[in-house]
Amino acid sequence: MLTVDAEEEFDWSGPFRRENQGTAHVTRLGKFQTFCENEGVHPVYLVDYPIAASQLAGEMLRPAVTAGRADIGIQLHPWVSPPLEEEVNIANSFAGNLPADLEYEKISRLRDKIEETFGTAPLIYRAGRYGTGPRTAHSLRKLGIAIDTSVRSLFDYSAEGGPDYRRHPLHPYWVEGEERQLLELPLTSVFWGMLRRQGQLIYPRLWRIPRARGALATLGLLERIPLTPEGVSVEEALRGIDIAIDDGVPLLNFSFHSPSLQPGHTPYVRTEGDLDRLYDWWRAIFAYLRGHQIRNASVADIMRNVIR
Repeated sequence: MLTVDAEEEFDWSGPFRRENQGTAHVTRLGKFQTFCENEGVHPVYLVDYPIAASQLAGEMLRPAVTAGRADIGIQLHPWVSPPLEEEVNIANSFAGNLPADLEYEKISRLRDKIEETFGTAPLIYRAGRYGTGPRTAHSLRKLGIAIDTSVRSLFDYSAEGGPDYRRHPLHPYWVEGEERQLLELPLTSVFWGMLRRQGQLIYPRLWRIPRARGALATLGLLERIPLTPEGVSVEEALRGIDIAIDDGVPLLNFSFHSPSLQPGHTPYVRTEGDLDRLYDWWRAIFAYLRGHQIRNASVADIMRNVIR
Protein backbone atom coordinates (compact mmCIF):
# COMPACT_ATOMS: atom_id res chain seq x y z
CA MET A 1 0.00 0.00 0.00
CA LEU A 2 1.26 3.44 -0.95
CA THR A 3 0.02 6.12 1.46
CA VAL A 4 0.60 9.82 0.83
CA ASP A 5 0.40 12.24 3.75
CA ALA A 6 -1.36 14.97 1.74
CA GLU A 7 -0.81 18.06 3.87
CA GLU A 8 -0.07 21.75 3.98
CA GLU A 9 3.41 23.24 3.59
CA PHE A 10 5.24 24.36 6.72
CA ASP A 11 8.72 24.82 8.14
CA TRP A 12 9.70 21.41 9.47
CA SER A 13 12.28 22.98 11.77
CA GLY A 14 9.96 25.68 13.14
CA PRO A 15 7.09 25.73 15.62
CA PHE A 16 3.56 24.66 14.77
CA ARG A 17 1.52 27.62 13.53
CA ARG A 18 -2.11 27.86 12.53
CA GLU A 19 -1.12 30.35 9.80
CA ASN A 20 1.01 27.82 7.91
CA GLN A 21 -1.60 26.48 5.48
CA GLY A 22 0.08 26.81 2.08
CA THR A 23 -0.98 24.33 -0.59
CA ALA A 24 1.00 25.49 -3.63
CA HIS A 25 2.34 22.00 -4.25
CA VAL A 26 -1.09 20.54 -5.07
CA THR A 27 -0.38 21.51 -8.68
CA ARG A 28 2.04 18.55 -8.65
CA LEU A 29 -0.52 15.98 -7.48
CA GLY A 30 -1.84 15.38 -10.98
CA LYS A 31 1.62 14.42 -12.25
CA PHE A 32 2.15 12.04 -9.35
CA GLN A 33 -1.25 10.43 -9.87
CA THR A 34 -0.49 9.88 -13.57
CA PHE A 35 2.89 8.43 -12.63
CA CYS A 36 1.23 5.97 -10.24
CA GLU A 37 -1.34 4.94 -12.82
CA ASN A 38 1.39 4.28 -15.38
CA GLU A 39 3.11 2.09 -12.78
CA GLY A 40 -0.09 0.21 -12.01
CA VAL A 41 -0.21 1.63 -8.48
CA HIS A 42 -3.30 2.84 -6.61
CA PRO A 43 -2.22 5.57 -4.13
CA VAL A 44 -4.05 6.36 -0.89
CA TYR A 45 -4.06 10.13 -0.21
CA LEU A 46 -4.49 10.84 3.50
CA VAL A 47 -5.78 14.39 3.40
CA ASP A 48 -5.61 17.03 6.12
CA TYR A 49 -7.84 20.10 6.42
CA PRO A 50 -5.93 22.64 4.27
CA ILE A 51 -5.81 20.11 1.43
CA ALA A 52 -9.46 19.15 1.90
CA ALA A 53 -10.37 22.85 1.73
CA SER A 54 -8.41 23.33 -1.52
CA GLN A 55 -10.63 23.49 -4.59
CA LEU A 56 -7.58 22.79 -6.75
CA ALA A 57 -6.75 19.63 -4.80
CA GLY A 58 -10.29 18.46 -5.40
CA GLU A 59 -9.98 19.16 -9.12
CA MET A 60 -6.66 17.31 -9.25
CA LEU A 61 -7.69 14.15 -7.41
CA ARG A 62 -11.47 13.80 -7.57
CA PRO A 63 -11.53 12.29 -11.10
CA ALA A 64 -9.07 9.54 -10.08
CA VAL A 65 -10.95 8.86 -6.86
CA THR A 66 -14.31 8.72 -8.66
CA ALA A 67 -12.86 6.34 -11.26
CA GLY A 68 -11.42 4.05 -8.59
CA ARG A 69 -7.78 4.79 -9.43
CA ALA A 70 -6.97 6.35 -6.04
CA ASP A 71 -8.33 6.48 -2.49
CA ILE A 72 -8.93 9.41 -0.18
CA GLY A 73 -8.51 9.10 3.57
CA ILE A 74 -8.15 11.35 6.60
CA GLN A 75 -4.99 12.80 8.11
CA LEU A 76 -5.54 15.00 11.15
CA HIS A 77 -3.18 17.90 11.82
CA PRO A 78 -5.02 19.32 14.84
CA TRP A 79 -3.32 22.73 14.77
CA VAL A 80 -4.96 23.57 11.41
CA SER A 81 -8.20 21.58 11.77
CA PRO A 82 -11.36 23.20 13.14
CA PRO A 83 -12.60 23.67 15.71
CA LEU A 84 -9.48 25.66 16.62
CA GLU A 85 -9.85 25.70 20.37
CA GLU A 86 -6.71 24.17 21.86
CA GLU A 87 -3.39 25.86 22.57
CA VAL A 88 -0.93 25.27 19.76
CA ASN A 89 2.07 23.45 21.21
CA ILE A 90 4.07 20.27 20.76
CA ALA A 91 1.94 18.12 23.07
CA ASN A 92 -1.28 19.17 21.34
CA SER A 93 0.21 18.44 17.91
CA PHE A 94 -0.55 14.81 18.81
CA ALA A 95 -4.33 14.75 18.41
CA GLY A 96 -4.67 11.86 20.84
CA ASN A 97 -3.59 14.20 23.65
CA LEU A 98 -6.60 16.47 23.10
CA PRO A 99 -9.83 16.09 25.08
CA ALA A 100 -11.74 13.18 23.54
CA ASP A 101 -14.68 15.33 22.44
CA LEU A 102 -12.39 17.84 20.70
CA GLU A 103 -10.43 15.11 18.91
CA TYR A 104 -13.72 13.57 17.78
CA GLU A 105 -15.07 16.89 16.51
CA LYS A 106 -11.90 17.61 14.54
CA ILE A 107 -11.98 14.20 12.87
CA SER A 108 -15.70 14.55 12.18
CA ARG A 109 -15.42 17.97 10.53
CA LEU A 110 -12.44 16.87 8.48
CA ARG A 111 -14.26 13.74 7.32
CA ASP A 112 -17.23 15.85 6.20
CA LYS A 113 -14.98 18.35 4.38
CA ILE A 114 -13.20 15.52 2.57
CA GLU A 115 -16.49 14.03 1.43
CA GLU A 116 -17.62 17.45 0.18
CA THR A 117 -14.40 18.10 -1.76
CA PHE A 118 -13.63 14.65 -3.15
CA GLY A 119 -17.10 13.13 -3.39
CA THR A 120 -16.45 10.07 -1.25
CA ALA A 121 -16.66 9.16 2.42
CA PRO A 122 -13.17 8.26 3.71
CA LEU A 123 -12.69 4.87 5.37
CA ILE A 124 -9.04 5.13 6.43
CA TYR A 125 -7.38 7.44 8.97
CA ARG A 126 -3.91 8.53 10.02
CA ALA A 127 -3.20 10.80 12.95
CA GLY A 128 -0.77 13.55 11.98
CA ARG A 129 2.58 12.96 13.68
CA TYR A 130 1.23 9.42 14.30
CA GLY A 131 -0.47 10.89 17.36
CA THR A 132 -3.15 8.44 18.45
CA GLY A 133 -4.58 8.46 21.97
CA PRO A 134 -6.74 6.39 24.30
CA ARG A 135 -10.04 7.41 22.66
CA THR A 136 -8.97 7.64 19.02
CA ALA A 137 -10.18 4.17 18.07
CA HIS A 138 -13.59 4.76 19.64
CA SER A 139 -13.99 8.02 17.71
CA LEU A 140 -13.01 6.38 14.43
CA ARG A 141 -15.54 3.60 14.76
CA LYS A 142 -18.23 6.06 15.77
CA LEU A 143 -17.53 7.96 12.55
CA GLY A 144 -17.59 4.88 10.35
CA ILE A 145 -13.84 4.63 9.80
CA ALA A 146 -12.80 1.01 9.24
CA ILE A 147 -8.99 1.31 9.03
CA ASP A 148 -6.38 3.15 11.05
CA THR A 149 -2.82 3.53 9.76
CA SER A 150 -1.33 5.78 12.45
CA VAL A 151 1.05 3.29 14.06
CA ARG A 152 4.69 3.76 13.03
CA SER A 153 6.24 0.56 14.26
CA LEU A 154 9.67 0.74 15.96
CA PHE A 155 9.38 4.53 16.52
CA ASP A 156 8.97 6.33 19.84
CA TYR A 157 7.51 9.85 20.16
CA SER A 158 7.06 9.83 23.92
CA ALA A 159 9.89 12.32 24.51
CA GLU A 160 7.62 14.96 22.92
CA GLY A 161 4.47 13.72 24.61
CA GLY A 162 3.42 11.41 21.79
CA PRO A 163 2.91 7.64 21.62
CA ASP A 164 5.56 4.92 21.85
CA TYR A 165 5.25 2.39 19.01
CA ARG A 166 8.54 0.55 19.60
CA ARG A 167 6.85 -2.71 20.51
CA HIS A 168 3.84 -2.55 18.22
CA PRO A 169 3.66 -5.34 15.64
CA LEU A 170 4.46 -4.92 11.97
CA HIS A 171 1.57 -7.17 10.96
CA PRO A 172 -1.94 -5.73 10.56
CA TYR A 173 -4.05 -6.37 13.64
CA TRP A 174 -7.47 -5.67 15.09
CA VAL A 175 -7.45 -2.81 17.59
CA GLU A 176 -8.14 -4.21 21.03
CA GLY A 177 -11.58 -3.46 22.42
CA GLU A 178 -13.08 -2.63 19.02
CA GLU A 179 -14.62 -6.10 18.46
CA ARG A 180 -12.77 -6.64 15.15
CA GLN A 181 -14.29 -3.44 13.81
CA LEU A 182 -11.13 -1.33 13.44
CA LEU A 183 -8.14 -2.70 11.57
CA GLU A 184 -4.66 -1.30 12.19
CA LEU A 185 -2.30 -1.18 9.20
CA PRO A 186 1.06 -0.16 10.70
CA LEU A 187 3.58 1.70 8.63
CA THR A 188 6.36 -0.71 7.76
CA SER A 189 9.72 -0.28 9.46
CA VAL A 190 12.23 -3.06 10.07
CA PHE A 191 15.58 -3.64 11.72
CA TRP A 192 18.37 -4.76 9.41
CA GLY A 193 21.86 -6.04 10.24
CA MET A 194 23.62 -8.76 12.21
CA LEU A 195 22.03 -7.51 15.44
CA ARG A 196 18.52 -6.97 14.06
CA ARG A 197 17.00 -9.63 16.30
CA GLN A 198 18.24 -7.59 19.25
CA GLY A 199 17.09 -4.32 17.72
CA GLN A 200 14.18 -3.86 20.13
CA LEU A 201 16.66 -3.96 23.01
CA ILE A 202 19.58 -2.05 21.52
CA TYR A 203 18.08 0.70 19.36
CA PRO A 204 16.01 2.50 22.03
CA ARG A 205 19.12 2.82 24.22
CA LEU A 206 20.89 4.78 21.47
CA TRP A 207 18.29 7.45 20.78
CA ARG A 208 20.47 10.09 22.50
CA ILE A 209 23.56 8.95 20.57
CA PRO A 210 22.89 9.36 16.83
CA ARG A 211 26.55 8.79 16.01
CA ALA A 212 26.39 5.35 17.61
CA ARG A 213 23.33 4.50 15.51
CA GLY A 214 25.17 5.67 12.41
CA ALA A 215 28.23 3.60 13.28
CA LEU A 216 26.16 0.46 13.76
CA ALA A 217 24.48 1.01 10.39
CA THR A 218 27.82 1.63 8.63
CA LEU A 219 29.24 -1.58 10.10
CA GLY A 220 26.19 -3.56 9.00
CA LEU A 221 25.27 -4.39 12.57
CA LEU A 222 21.96 -2.61 13.10
CA GLU A 223 19.87 -0.17 11.10
CA ARG A 224 16.23 0.89 11.34
CA ILE A 225 14.67 1.17 7.89
CA PRO A 226 11.25 2.75 7.33
CA LEU A 227 9.75 2.24 3.88
CA THR A 228 9.80 5.82 2.63
CA PRO A 229 11.83 7.74 0.03
CA GLU A 230 12.37 10.53 2.57
CA GLY A 231 15.80 9.99 4.06
CA VAL A 232 16.05 6.35 2.97
CA SER A 233 18.08 5.28 -0.08
CA VAL A 234 16.85 2.78 -2.64
CA GLU A 235 19.44 0.28 -1.45
CA GLU A 236 18.31 0.63 2.16
CA ALA A 237 14.65 0.31 1.19
CA LEU A 238 15.32 -2.85 -0.82
CA ARG A 239 17.05 -4.36 2.20
CA GLY A 240 14.04 -3.40 4.29
CA ILE A 241 11.66 -5.02 1.82
CA ASP A 242 13.69 -8.23 1.86
CA ILE A 243 13.64 -8.35 5.66
CA ALA A 244 9.89 -7.75 5.77
CA ILE A 245 9.32 -10.52 3.22
CA ASP A 246 11.57 -12.90 5.17
CA ASP A 247 9.66 -12.09 8.34
CA GLY A 248 6.35 -12.85 6.64
CA VAL A 249 4.90 -9.34 6.89
CA PRO A 250 1.70 -9.62 4.79
CA LEU A 251 1.35 -5.92 3.93
CA LEU A 252 4.14 -3.48 3.12
CA ASN A 253 2.90 0.01 4.00
CA PHE A 254 4.91 2.78 2.29
CA SER A 255 4.51 6.52 2.94
CA PHE A 256 5.82 9.98 2.15
CA HIS A 257 4.61 13.60 2.41
CA SER A 258 2.92 15.35 -0.51
CA PRO A 259 4.90 18.64 -0.14
CA SER A 260 7.96 16.64 -1.25
CA LEU A 261 6.42 16.70 -4.75
CA GLN A 262 7.56 20.31 -5.12
CA PRO A 263 11.10 21.43 -4.27
CA GLY A 264 11.59 23.62 -1.23
CA HIS A 265 8.89 22.40 1.15
CA THR A 266 10.57 19.46 2.92
CA PRO A 267 14.18 18.68 3.89
CA TYR A 268 14.18 15.77 1.43
CA VAL A 269 13.40 17.61 -1.82
CA ARG A 270 15.19 20.94 -2.20
CA THR A 271 15.84 20.94 -5.94
CA GLU A 272 14.31 19.57 -9.14
CA GLY A 273 17.16 17.06 -9.14
CA ASP A 274 16.03 15.84 -5.72
CA LEU A 275 12.51 15.49 -7.12
CA ASP A 276 13.79 13.44 -10.06
CA ARG A 277 15.54 11.16 -7.57
CA LEU A 278 12.31 10.76 -5.59
CA TYR A 279 10.51 9.56 -8.71
CA ASP A 280 13.45 7.27 -9.55
CA TRP A 281 13.20 5.83 -6.02
CA TRP A 282 9.57 4.89 -6.59
CA ARG A 283 10.34 3.42 -10.03
CA ALA A 284 13.00 1.17 -8.54
CA ILE A 285 10.76 0.10 -5.66
CA PHE A 286 7.74 -0.63 -7.86
CA ALA A 287 9.89 -2.68 -10.25
CA TYR A 288 11.37 -4.68 -7.36
CA LEU A 289 7.94 -5.39 -5.89
CA ARG A 290 6.61 -6.53 -9.27
CA GLY A 291 9.60 -8.85 -9.59
CA HIS A 292 8.60 -10.46 -6.30
CA GLN A 293 4.92 -10.78 -7.32
CA ILE A 294 3.90 -8.31 -4.61
CA ARG A 295 0.59 -6.75 -5.64
CA ASN A 296 -0.48 -3.21 -4.84
CA ALA A 297 -3.43 -2.97 -2.43
CA SER A 298 -6.18 -0.38 -2.33
CA VAL A 299 -8.58 0.36 0.51
CA ALA A 300 -11.22 -1.62 -1.38
CA ASP A 301 -8.87 -4.63 -1.50
CA ILE A 302 -8.45 -4.48 2.27
CA MET A 303 -12.15 -4.06 2.86
CA ARG A 304 -13.01 -6.94 0.54
CA ASN A 305 -10.41 -9.42 1.78
CA VAL A 306 -10.09 -8.59 5.47
CA ILE A 307 -13.05 -6.54 6.68
CA ARG A 308 -16.25 -8.33 5.79
